[in-house]
Amino acid sequence: MTAHQDHRDSRLGRTVRDAVGKFDEYRTFLTSAVHNPRMMGAATPTSPAVAAVVSQVVPTTGEPVVVELGPGTGSLSDGIHRRLPPGARHLGVELGAELATHLRRNKPWLEVVNGDAGELTALLADRGVERVDAVISSIPWSLIDDAGQRRILDQAVEVLVPHGAFTALTYLPASRSAGGKRFRELLGGTFDEVLTSVTWLNAPPILHYICRRPLRPQEKP
Repeated sequence: MTAHQDHRDSRLGRTVRDAVGKFDEYRTFLTSAVHNPRMMGAATPTSPAVAAVVSQVVPTTGEPVVVELGPGTGSLSDGIHRRLPPGARHLGVELGAELATHLRRNKPWLEVVNGDAGELTALLADRGVERVDAVISSIPWSLIDDAGQRRILDQAVEVLVPHGAFTALTYLPASRSAGGKRFRELLGGTFDEVLTSVTWLNAPPILHYICRRPLRPQEKP
């Protein structure tokens, strides 16, 4: 076998593995969406363009700890992982058991935690984590009631370092629903800075919230 043939076969093997992995991602996503559509809150996995925006809050130096809330099939996880420096920790807190199994099988570098984001501090403490540098959320906030939104966000703020970032994403149409508007107001009362941007290269478009500087109780409006 020539070097050219060996390279071609190696490239073909990678292409086949990528295709199989993508098929498994969509199969797992669709199965979970059918069984529990409120937990998924999405019609398809998010695009690489969304992952590129989300990963901007990930530190590239030191030994940061980054937590994903609701990574699903891991469509954002690859972009986050590529940006992390050596020695970093990347944890994914996933409520769905089948999705957690999928992540463990396909993202071996991700520390998968099968649990409820509303119990984030306890879940992280069990793994020796007290503070994190970034919390990246793709859970369906617009489908969660007021008490649930507050519980999860309070947990995220409790573990976030003062200079850290909290980012959440939602479908642009969902941000205009009652639950979506309630979540936006909650962010405004929780963080000093709330920035928004839209990724149009996704179907439907994604609205991003990037939040910094959690407000202490006496500072809240």
